[in-house]
Amino acid sequence: MATPPSVLRLVAVLLAASSALRSTAAARHEKTTHLHFFLHDTLSGKDPSAVLIGRAAGRDPRPDDPVPFSSLYATDDLLTEGPSPQSNVVGNAQGLWVSSGRGKLSLVLGMDFELTDGPFNGSAFVVYSRNTVTRPVGRELAIVGGRGAFRLARGYAVLRTHFLDNNNGDAIIEYNVTLVHP
Repeated sequence: MATPPSVLRLVAVLLAASSALRSTAAARHEKTTHLHFFLHDTLSGKDPSAVLIGRAAGRDPRPDDPVPFSSLYATDDLLTEGPSPQSNVVGNAQGLWVSSGRGKLSLVLGMDFELTDGPFNGSAFVVYSRNTVTRPVGRELAIVGGRGAFRLARGYAVLRTHFLDNNNGDAIIEYNVTLVHP
């Protein structure tokens, strides 16, 4: 005996409603966390936090372009509460960034931001995104995951350049981060 179409429709509606209720319940248990800190990216001096791994032939730095197109850096940057390097350290950002803009300073970065102070000590979020450094306002990076308290995180970081030395590439970047996580 065949199942009547009305019964099949009823089963489909019940399954869809059940799925929607589970999704709504999961969304109610998500938290939104806001973080604020400064990243210190130091390319110069005896103890840089960003080190050149490689660069295409013929792409040497110029005074107005310390990180020319194709420059690839490994980083272990400090995260601090304030813009001063002597400010309280709240974490570090480890990863890679590449100078990806041929005409203007633009980076693509893949970095793990681990917090080492406060209630999220040991937790981290991951950024993989383009950073158009020359854009004066509205720079956003995508947050694509995390670990610890930020497992399954998603969100964004809004950046503002606090300091940039165009001769050596040293920078202090202000981060305002919004994370949505379980």
